[in-house]
Amino acid sequence: MSVTTKAAKATKAAGTAGAAGAGGATDDDRLGAAPGDSHGRLYWAVADSWNLVRQGLTHFRRQPAFIAWQLGFPIISVLLYGYVFGSAMVVPGGGDYRDFLMPGMFVMTMTFGFINTAVIVATQSTKGVIDRFRSMPMAPSAVVNGRGMTDLLVACAELAILMLTALAMGWRPDGPLGVLGAFGLLMLLRFALIWVGVWLGLLVPNPEAAGNLFAVAFPLTMISSIFVAPQLMPDWLGWVAAWNPVSSTAIAARELLGSPVGGGTSWIEQNGPLMAVVWPLVLTAIFLPLAVRRFQRLSR
Repeated sequence: MSVTTKAAKATKAAGTAGAAGAGGATDDDRLGAAPGDSHGRLYWAVADSWNLVRQGLTHFRRQPAFIAWQLGFPIISVLLYGYVFGSAMVVPGGGDYRDFLMPGMFVMTMTFGFINTAVIVATQSTKGVIDRFRSMPMAPSAVVNGRGMTDLLVACAELAILMLTALAMGWRPDGPLGVLGAFGLLMLLRFALIWVGVWLGLLVPNPEAAGNLFAVAFPLTMISSIFVAPQLMPDWLGWVAAWNPVSSTAIAARELLGSPVGGGTSWIEQNGPLMAVVWPLVLTAIFLPLAVRRFQRLSR
Protein backbone atom coordinates (compact mmCIF):
# COMPACT_ATOMS: atom_id res chain seq x y z
CA MET A 1 0.00 0.00 0.00
CA SER A 2 1.42 3.44 -0.96
CA VAL A 3 2.13 6.23 1.52
CA THR A 4 -0.74 8.25 0.04
CA THR A 5 -3.19 5.40 0.51
CA LYS A 6 -2.02 4.80 4.08
CA ALA A 7 -2.46 8.45 4.85
CA ALA A 8 -5.93 8.39 3.31
CA LYS A 9 -6.92 5.41 5.43
CA ALA A 10 -5.56 7.14 8.55
CA THR A 11 -7.50 10.29 7.69
CA LYS A 12 -10.61 8.16 7.14
CA ALA A 13 -10.13 6.43 10.52
CA ALA A 14 -9.60 9.74 12.32
CA GLY A 15 -12.73 11.20 10.76
CA THR A 16 -14.73 8.18 11.80
CA ALA A 17 -13.39 8.33 15.35
CA GLY A 18 -14.34 12.01 15.55
CA ALA A 19 -17.84 11.26 14.32
CA ALA A 20 -18.15 8.46 16.83
CA GLY A 21 -17.15 10.78 19.63
CA ALA A 22 -19.77 13.26 18.50
CA GLY A 23 -22.56 10.69 18.43
CA GLY A 24 -21.48 7.66 16.39
CA ALA A 25 -20.25 7.05 12.88
CA THR A 26 -22.83 6.90 10.12
CA ASP A 27 -22.88 4.42 7.25
CA ASP A 28 -21.68 7.18 4.93
CA ASP A 29 -18.68 7.74 7.20
CA ARG A 30 -17.73 4.09 6.91
CA LEU A 31 -18.48 3.81 3.20
CA GLY A 32 -17.23 7.14 1.92
CA ALA A 33 -13.75 7.53 0.57
CA ALA A 34 -11.33 9.50 2.67
CA PRO A 35 -10.25 13.01 1.56
CA GLY A 36 -7.51 12.70 -1.01
CA ASP A 37 -8.19 9.01 -1.54
CA SER A 38 -8.42 7.96 -5.18
CA HIS A 39 -10.45 4.86 -4.35
CA GLY A 40 -14.23 4.90 -4.09
CA ARG A 41 -16.83 3.08 -2.03
CA LEU A 42 -16.90 -0.04 -4.18
CA TYR A 43 -13.15 -0.52 -3.86
CA TRP A 44 -13.21 -0.32 -0.07
CA ALA A 45 -16.29 -2.54 0.16
CA VAL A 46 -14.49 -5.25 -1.85
CA ALA A 47 -11.18 -4.73 -0.04
CA ASP A 48 -12.78 -4.87 3.41
CA SER A 49 -14.77 -7.98 2.46
CA TRP A 50 -11.63 -9.70 1.19
CA ASN A 51 -9.77 -8.88 4.41
CA LEU A 52 -12.55 -10.58 6.39
CA VAL A 53 -12.42 -13.56 4.01
CA ARG A 54 -8.70 -13.90 4.79
CA GLN A 55 -9.48 -13.66 8.50
CA GLY A 56 -12.15 -16.36 8.16
CA LEU A 57 -9.90 -18.72 6.18
CA THR A 58 -7.17 -18.29 8.79
CA HIS A 59 -9.70 -19.32 11.43
CA PHE A 60 -10.51 -22.53 9.53
CA ARG A 61 -6.83 -23.29 9.00
CA ARG A 62 -6.12 -22.99 12.71
CA GLN A 63 -9.26 -24.89 13.77
CA PRO A 64 -9.75 -27.67 11.21
CA ALA A 65 -12.20 -29.49 13.48
CA PHE A 66 -15.06 -27.64 11.77
CA ILE A 67 -14.17 -29.09 8.36
CA ALA A 68 -13.29 -32.49 9.83
CA TRP A 69 -16.77 -32.79 11.35
CA GLN A 70 -18.40 -31.49 8.20
CA LEU A 71 -16.68 -34.14 6.08
CA GLY A 72 -16.53 -36.93 8.63
CA PHE A 73 -20.27 -37.33 9.12
CA PRO A 74 -21.12 -37.78 5.39
CA ILE A 75 -18.24 -40.22 4.91
CA ILE A 76 -19.39 -42.28 7.90
CA SER A 77 -22.94 -42.15 6.54
CA VAL A 78 -21.76 -43.44 3.16
CA LEU A 79 -19.99 -46.35 4.84
CA LEU A 80 -22.99 -47.08 7.06
CA TYR A 81 -25.81 -46.77 4.53
CA GLY A 82 -23.87 -47.78 1.43
CA TYR A 83 -21.91 -50.74 2.72
CA VAL A 84 -23.79 -51.90 5.84
CA PHE A 85 -27.41 -51.34 4.81
CA GLY A 86 -26.81 -50.91 1.07
CA SER A 87 -27.62 -54.50 0.10
CA ALA A 88 -31.07 -54.18 1.70
CA MET A 89 -31.89 -50.84 -0.01
CA VAL A 90 -33.96 -50.75 -3.18
CA VAL A 91 -33.89 -47.94 -5.73
CA PRO A 92 -37.24 -47.56 -7.56
CA GLY A 93 -36.62 -47.88 -11.27
CA GLY A 94 -33.46 -49.91 -10.76
CA GLY A 95 -29.84 -49.00 -10.24
CA ASP A 96 -27.13 -49.40 -7.65
CA TYR A 97 -27.96 -47.91 -4.26
CA ARG A 98 -24.44 -46.54 -3.73
CA ASP A 99 -24.72 -44.57 -6.96
CA PHE A 100 -28.10 -43.29 -5.76
CA LEU A 101 -26.69 -42.39 -2.34
CA MET A 102 -23.54 -40.49 -3.29
CA PRO A 103 -25.18 -37.34 -4.76
CA GLY A 104 -27.40 -37.28 -1.68
CA MET A 105 -24.28 -37.17 0.50
CA PHE A 106 -23.09 -34.12 -1.41
CA VAL A 107 -26.42 -32.42 -0.73
CA MET A 108 -26.32 -33.37 2.94
CA THR A 109 -22.85 -31.86 3.32
CA MET A 110 -24.02 -28.58 1.83
CA THR A 111 -27.12 -28.62 4.03
CA PHE A 112 -25.24 -29.18 7.27
CA GLY A 113 -22.97 -26.26 6.39
CA PHE A 114 -25.45 -23.74 7.76
CA ILE A 115 -24.78 -25.08 11.26
CA ASN A 116 -21.09 -24.13 11.02
CA THR A 117 -22.10 -20.71 9.73
CA ALA A 118 -24.47 -20.20 12.66
CA VAL A 119 -21.87 -21.36 15.21
CA ILE A 120 -19.16 -19.04 13.87
CA VAL A 121 -21.51 -16.04 13.65
CA ALA A 122 -22.85 -16.71 17.16
CA THR A 123 -19.28 -17.00 18.50
CA GLN A 124 -18.21 -13.74 16.88
CA SER A 125 -21.36 -12.00 18.07
CA THR A 126 -21.12 -13.09 21.71
CA LYS A 127 -17.38 -12.39 21.95
CA GLY A 128 -17.74 -8.88 20.55
CA VAL A 129 -15.85 -9.57 17.32
CA ILE A 130 -18.68 -8.27 15.16
CA ASP A 131 -18.95 -5.13 17.32
CA ARG A 132 -15.23 -4.49 16.83
CA PHE A 133 -15.61 -4.91 13.09
CA ARG A 134 -18.54 -2.50 13.06
CA SER A 135 -16.55 0.11 15.01
CA MET A 136 -13.81 0.13 12.37
CA PRO A 137 -13.83 2.43 9.33
CA MET A 138 -14.98 -0.31 6.97
CA ALA A 139 -17.98 -0.89 4.74
CA PRO A 140 -20.91 -2.19 6.85
CA SER A 141 -21.66 -4.79 4.17
CA ALA A 142 -18.15 -6.26 4.50
CA VAL A 143 -18.97 -8.26 7.65
CA VAL A 144 -21.88 -10.12 6.05
CA ASN A 145 -20.28 -10.38 2.59
CA GLY A 146 -17.01 -11.63 4.05
CA ARG A 147 -18.82 -14.36 5.99
CA GLY A 148 -20.71 -15.46 2.88
CA MET A 149 -17.64 -15.57 0.63
CA THR A 150 -15.62 -17.45 3.25
CA ASP A 151 -18.30 -20.11 3.65
CA LEU A 152 -18.61 -20.56 -0.11
CA LEU A 153 -14.85 -21.06 -0.51
CA VAL A 154 -14.82 -23.57 2.35
CA ALA A 155 -17.84 -25.35 0.85
CA CYS A 156 -16.04 -25.66 -2.50
CA ALA A 157 -13.09 -27.31 -0.76
CA GLU A 158 -15.36 -29.62 1.25
CA LEU A 159 -17.30 -30.71 -1.82
CA ALA A 160 -14.15 -31.30 -3.85
CA ILE A 161 -12.68 -33.49 -1.07
CA LEU A 162 -15.93 -35.41 -0.72
CA MET A 163 -16.13 -36.06 -4.48
CA LEU A 164 -12.55 -37.33 -4.49
CA THR A 165 -13.45 -39.62 -1.59
CA ALA A 166 -16.47 -40.88 -3.54
CA LEU A 167 -14.27 -41.60 -6.56
CA ALA A 168 -11.94 -43.60 -4.31
CA MET A 169 -14.96 -45.63 -3.16
CA GLY A 170 -15.84 -46.56 -6.73
CA TRP A 171 -18.41 -43.89 -7.63
CA ARG A 172 -18.21 -42.69 -11.22
CA PRO A 173 -20.12 -39.71 -12.69
CA ASP A 174 -21.16 -39.50 -16.33
CA GLY A 175 -18.92 -36.67 -17.50
CA PRO A 176 -17.25 -33.35 -16.63
CA LEU A 177 -20.17 -31.18 -17.78
CA GLY A 178 -22.57 -33.01 -15.50
CA VAL A 179 -20.14 -32.69 -12.61
CA LEU A 180 -19.82 -28.94 -13.18
CA GLY A 181 -23.59 -28.54 -13.40
CA ALA A 182 -24.19 -30.50 -10.21
CA PHE A 183 -21.37 -28.60 -8.47
CA GLY A 184 -23.03 -25.32 -9.41
CA LEU A 185 -26.44 -26.39 -8.07
CA LEU A 186 -24.87 -27.61 -4.83
CA MET A 187 -23.08 -24.27 -4.40
CA LEU A 188 -26.36 -22.46 -5.07
CA LEU A 189 -28.02 -24.42 -2.27
CA ARG A 190 -25.10 -23.69 0.06
CA PHE A 191 -25.26 -19.99 -0.83
CA ALA A 192 -28.92 -19.86 0.13
CA LEU A 193 -28.32 -21.69 3.40
CA ILE A 194 -25.50 -19.30 4.34
CA TRP A 195 -28.08 -16.61 5.01
CA VAL A 196 -30.15 -19.03 7.06
CA GLY A 197 -27.04 -19.69 9.14
CA VAL A 198 -26.16 -15.99 9.48
CA TRP A 199 -29.69 -15.13 10.60
CA LEU A 200 -29.86 -17.97 13.10
CA GLY A 201 -26.35 -17.22 14.36
CA LEU A 202 -27.37 -13.64 15.13
CA LEU A 203 -30.63 -14.83 16.67
CA VAL A 204 -29.43 -17.50 19.12
CA PRO A 205 -27.95 -16.39 22.48
CA ASN A 206 -24.67 -18.34 22.33
CA PRO A 207 -22.60 -20.79 20.22
CA GLU A 208 -23.89 -23.78 22.19
CA ALA A 209 -27.45 -22.97 21.12
CA ALA A 210 -26.24 -22.65 17.52
CA GLY A 211 -24.67 -26.12 17.74
CA ASN A 212 -28.02 -27.51 18.85
CA LEU A 213 -29.38 -26.61 15.39
CA PHE A 214 -28.21 -30.09 14.39
CA ALA A 215 -31.50 -31.26 15.87
CA VAL A 216 -33.20 -29.28 13.09
CA ALA A 217 -30.81 -30.17 10.28
CA PHE A 218 -30.86 -33.92 10.89
CA PRO A 219 -34.61 -34.49 10.28
CA LEU A 220 -34.43 -31.98 7.41
CA THR A 221 -32.02 -34.31 5.61
CA MET A 222 -33.61 -37.58 6.74
CA ILE A 223 -37.12 -36.65 5.57
CA SER A 224 -35.98 -36.11 2.00
CA SER A 225 -34.80 -38.10 -0.99
CA ILE A 226 -31.17 -38.06 0.18
CA PHE A 227 -31.23 -41.62 1.56
CA VAL A 228 -34.48 -43.13 0.30
CA ALA A 229 -36.81 -42.36 -2.60
CA PRO A 230 -40.01 -40.65 -1.34
CA GLN A 231 -42.29 -43.25 -2.99
CA LEU A 232 -40.93 -45.87 -0.58
CA MET A 233 -42.22 -43.85 2.38
CA PRO A 234 -45.82 -43.64 3.63
CA ASP A 235 -47.88 -41.39 1.35
CA TRP A 236 -48.03 -38.37 3.64
CA LEU A 237 -44.34 -38.59 4.56
CA GLY A 238 -43.34 -39.14 0.95
CA TRP A 239 -45.21 -35.96 -0.02
CA VAL A 240 -43.32 -33.99 2.65
CA ALA A 241 -40.00 -35.49 1.54
CA ALA A 242 -40.65 -34.73 -2.13
CA TRP A 243 -41.38 -31.06 -1.39
CA ASN A 244 -38.34 -30.72 0.84
CA PRO A 245 -36.04 -28.18 -0.91
CA VAL A 246 -32.97 -30.40 -0.50
CA SER A 247 -34.78 -33.22 -2.33
CA SER A 248 -34.96 -31.12 -5.50
CA THR A 249 -31.22 -30.50 -5.41
CA ALA A 250 -30.59 -34.20 -4.79
CA ILE A 251 -32.77 -35.19 -7.77
CA ALA A 252 -31.11 -32.63 -10.04
CA ALA A 253 -27.62 -33.71 -8.95
CA ARG A 254 -28.46 -37.36 -9.67
CA GLU A 255 -29.72 -36.50 -13.14
CA LEU A 256 -26.62 -34.45 -13.96
CA LEU A 257 -24.20 -37.02 -12.55
CA GLY A 258 -25.89 -39.96 -14.26
CA SER A 259 -26.96 -41.65 -11.02
CA PRO A 260 -30.28 -43.46 -10.47
CA VAL A 261 -32.95 -40.84 -9.76
CA GLY A 262 -35.51 -42.98 -7.97
CA GLY A 263 -38.36 -42.96 -10.47
CA GLY A 264 -40.60 -40.34 -8.86
CA THR A 265 -43.78 -39.47 -10.78
CA SER A 266 -45.01 -36.35 -8.93
CA TRP A 267 -44.65 -32.90 -10.48
CA ILE A 268 -42.04 -31.77 -7.98
CA GLU A 269 -39.90 -34.86 -8.66
CA GLN A 270 -40.25 -34.58 -12.43
CA ASN A 271 -39.05 -30.96 -12.30
CA GLY A 272 -36.09 -31.44 -9.98
CA PRO A 273 -33.57 -29.33 -11.95
CA LEU A 274 -35.99 -26.41 -12.15
CA MET A 275 -36.84 -26.53 -8.45
CA ALA A 276 -33.15 -26.94 -7.57
CA VAL A 277 -32.80 -23.36 -8.82
CA VAL A 278 -36.13 -22.01 -7.57
CA TRP A 279 -35.86 -23.23 -3.97
CA PRO A 280 -32.46 -21.60 -3.25
CA LEU A 281 -33.65 -18.34 -4.81
CA VAL A 282 -36.75 -18.39 -2.59
CA LEU A 283 -34.67 -19.13 0.52
CA THR A 284 -32.24 -16.34 -0.37
CA ALA A 285 -35.09 -13.88 -0.95
CA ILE A 286 -36.47 -14.70 2.51
CA PHE A 287 -33.39 -15.08 4.70
CA LEU A 288 -30.94 -12.60 3.16
CA PRO A 289 -33.12 -9.59 4.13
CA LEU A 290 -33.78 -11.17 7.54
CA ALA A 291 -30.03 -11.61 8.12
CA VAL A 292 -29.23 -8.04 7.02
CA ARG A 293 -32.03 -6.61 9.17
CA ARG A 294 -30.88 -8.60 12.21
CA PHE A 295 -27.31 -7.44 11.64
CA GLN A 296 -28.40 -3.82 11.41
CA ARG A 297 -30.30 -4.14 14.69
CA LEU A 298 -27.16 -5.18 16.59
CA SER A 299 -26.18 -1.55 17.16
CA ARG A 300 -29.60 -0.53 18.52
